[in-house]
Order: sequence, then structure tokens, then C-alpha cells
Amino acid sequence: MKFVTTITNTGDEAVDLLNEPGSVLFDLPTNQFRVTGESGADPEFSGVVVKYAYQNAIDSGDVTTIAPGQSITLERDLSETYNFVSSGAGRYTFTPNSVFRAVDRSTKEVRTIEASVNKEHVTHISGKLIVPSNKTLRKRAAFRSCSADQQGVINNAVNAALQYSYNTALYLQNTGDTTRYRTWFGTYTDDRHNIVFNHFLNIYYSDFSTYTYDCGCDKANVYAYVYPDRFREMWLCPVFWRAPLTGTDSQGGTLIHESSHYTSNGGTKDYAYGQTNARNLAINNPDQAVFNADSHEYLAENNPPL
Repeated sequence: MKFVTTITNTGDEAVDLLNEPGSVLFDLPTNQFRVTGESGADPEFSGVVVKYAYQNAIDSGDVTTIAPGQSITLERDLSETYNFVSSGAGRYTFTPNSVFRAVDRSTKEVRTIEASVNKEHVTHISGKLIVPSNKTLRKRAAFRSCSADQQGVINNAVNAALQYSYNTALYLQNTGDTTRYRTWFGTYTDDRHNIVFNHFLNIYYSDFSTYTYDCGCDKANVYAYVYPDRFREMWLCPVFWRAPLTGTDSQGGTLIHESSHYTSNGGTKDYAYGQTNARNLAINNPDQAVFNADSHEYLAENNPPL
């Protein structure tokens, strides 16, 4: 199920668009389209969710440049990105996400661009409604495509993540409306606090030492990614290997971030990347903050201490 998207710069200046998750410019199967069913039932997203090095990407110039009047065409295979089993056969409308972030080359300032969508694609889905995962054909192992050195790094990160998840669950069990909680999740309510607490219980009991870690990812400016419905499988990417073991945006924290994405652990999203954006999310939208993966990571890392 392949779709072709064309992006045209109708302005009179070149634009540098950030190659970020959620944008059709990103070449991993992230949630890049809004898919709506004619019957009112929408398919489930079954692609990957990513811990993205947002500032690194800006600083390193991980952008697609489009000259004035230029068009670029991108092909995306959505056969493993959306699951139509629960929503069923029928007519579906596919609309690419239209929000892009343009980076100023000299100042590195970022502005948001809302593109106009000239045409939505409508198609009828029938027959096999999902491509079966090949994970059942593989022998389960602790590591895939990992060197001995990488396995050692992962084992250390596992221990750090276990400690983070245990300490954070214990902290949430014994505290309520604290500065540390409000910093990452905003105005306190019992309901929102319990959501975060239950997420950390699930994360801790999922046991990082039982996961399968794949070291084959070479995607720049990405720490790691998971498929939310493929529990205990995690792909580790280049930024992960350069991160500190603990502290802000650490290896241990990355495991917390990614494990919170699993449907069975809470199904968090990536509403905001980085400490500054996560703090702003807590202020402006606490209901989203309690389902934001980086907010969970920063609560656990607690760096600087609050």
C-alpha cells in the first residue's frame, strides 16, 4: 500500500524543513498520515515511535532543502504502519500531516509552517487487512546485531533503567503535588498522578532485562524506537551510543522513554521532545503531558534534581 506525496515550495525563498518524526520527510514508519474511515472507525497505528534528538537534528542541519518553485516527491509504504483489522474493510481517506518545521540556517531558529493539502487520497481497503509481523518466525534473543561492546553498554543501561523505574514508582507512591511532579506533568490532580504512577509500575514490572535489543538502526539523530504493539522489542540508534549512562537524555532514560510507548505499559506519545518543550507542555496541556514519553523520562532522570 504505497502512497506518493509531493511537497512544493510556492514561496520566493528556499526553505530548510526538519526531517522529524511525524513528517513525511522522515524515513522510518512513523505516524505521518491522518487516516479516517468512511464508517467512522479509524485504523490503529502500528508503526514506530521514536526518541528523537530534536536539538541535535537542528544543530547538525538534518533538513530537506526545497528551492522556490521546486517540488520533491516521496513514496511511503503504509502497509505495516496502519492496522485495519479492527476498523474493517471499506473506504478510507489518507491525509499527510501538513505541519512542518523550518530551520533558519544562520540563527538555527525554528518556525512552524502549515502546508495546504491540495488532494487527499481515498481508497478502498479489503482483503488482508494487515501484513503479519515476521517476529513469530525469529528465535527470540536478548540481542540482535549487537557487538560484545554494545551488549555491555546495553546491560549497564538496563541496570540504570531498572533503578530509574523502581525509584520513580516508589517516589510517586509516596508523594503527591510536588515541584518535581508539576514540572513535568503540570497542575496536580489525583487522576493524572495515578496515570503516571501506573505507567511506572508497568514499566518496572515489564523488566528491561527480558527485552530484545536490536543494534541495527543507523538513523541519524535518533536514540531509539519501538513498535508499541511489539512488547519488549527495542531498536537502538546512533545517538543512544553517544549518550551518558545516566543524567539528561541518558541511555537509562532512553529505555524509560521507549518502554513507556508500549501499549501494555501506557501507550505514551511524543507530543513534545526535550526538557524545554516538555516543561511547556506541562504548563499548557497537562492531559497530554501525562501521556508524553519525554516527560516520563525526565521525571525519572530528575536532572537537575527537583
